[in-house]
Amino acid sequence: MTTAFTVDPWDPGYTAALNAEALAELDATSAELDLDVELPAAGWRPVTPDPRTAPPEALLIADGVRRIDARLWTYAPGDAESGAGPTPEYAESGGEPTPAYAESGGEPTPAYAEPGGGEPSPGIAASCAAGIVRCAPGTPARLAAVEVSHALFSASPHAADITTTAARYRARRAPRPGMDDLILALQSHLTQLEVDLAIQHRAESAEDDLLLVDGPLRGRTHLPRTVGYIKTHHTAYLPSPQAATVSRLGPGQRTPIFLMGTSWRRHAWYVRLPAPSGMPWSGVVRCEASADLGLDALVSLADSVTHALPPLAGVDYKDPRAPQNLVPIGGLERLLRHRLGDARLLYRALRAAAARRGRPVPVS
Repeated sequence: MTTAFTVDPWDPGYTAALNAEALAELDATSAELDLDVELPAAGWRPVTPDPRTAPPEALLIADGVRRIDARLWTYAPGDAESGAGPTPEYAESGGEPTPAYAESGGEPTPAYAEPGGGEPSPGIAASCAAGIVRCAPGTPARLAAVEVSHALFSASPHAADITTTAARYRARRAPRPGMDDLILALQSHLTQLEVDLAIQHRAESAEDDLLLVDGPLRGRTHLPRTVGYIKTHHTAYLPSPQAATVSRLGPGQRTPIFLMGTSWRRHAWYVRLPAPSGMPWSGVVRCEASADLGLDALVSLADSVTHALPPLAGVDYKDPRAPQNLVPIGGLERLLRHRLGDARLLYRALRAAAARRGRPVPVS
């Protein structure tokens, strides 16, 4: 006796593309849904995009990567023996960072108090990069813009920029000192980096483009002609009858558009990319668009995106997250990780910068 089975092409080393518990509990969602946006909920069926709707003249794909270079502790400034008050780690002099030491008795005194003079605050030194790839029919994809940022995230009001021999980490305030809060501050900074890059690039280009951002549209709903692209499914938003429509999608088809609201509102639809597996949700991605768009604009946008995505689908012998991880996204991620700089070099530079303060190295 043999057992029939199918294999998910998504590499098991990554988080599952579809949370199996979510698939089993499709009715369990707290999101407010309007399923009647394009078709009545009772009449949901796979939608083949209108062939008269052309793909965008140019598809801009924005993505970002992040990396924690070191975990560290920041301390409150202490008064120098001269009574001059708190002194930052570095003072700007002639455009060059110069160690700011208070002279006392002919010996340089670190401007920061030793532990015990105030409660230390945890922080992270992180690197992130955002980029945009331009895809157009009949032409190779090309890198359109890239931006790299190094930053120190801390809830301490005393945190200051850290200048090392490898990079300068700009101090950025996190709302709270917990690690989750620090990482959330890092992600918010990366999202803003992507937004600023997209606005700047579009201001320099007059073409009729469509922007696809890797991940939910949260924080970017104000950008015109922009669609969020979600590769993994951690929450089951659709009730069982409509979720069954997702399972019936053929490659290059989409579900009807629906409106959902959690802590924010957006339109959404599911698209199936070409996939070799027969699993119910294999190759399925979710697209999100602004809640402010009218029906005609939404349908045109959804059809245009559904036309554009299948030719860009990843292939399993090149990408372990195929087909959801689009070829341009995979290439952009590799380039951006390279632009972050060598992690070992940055870590050593941070330790050296901490040691120059004349205190135990607070970097881990």
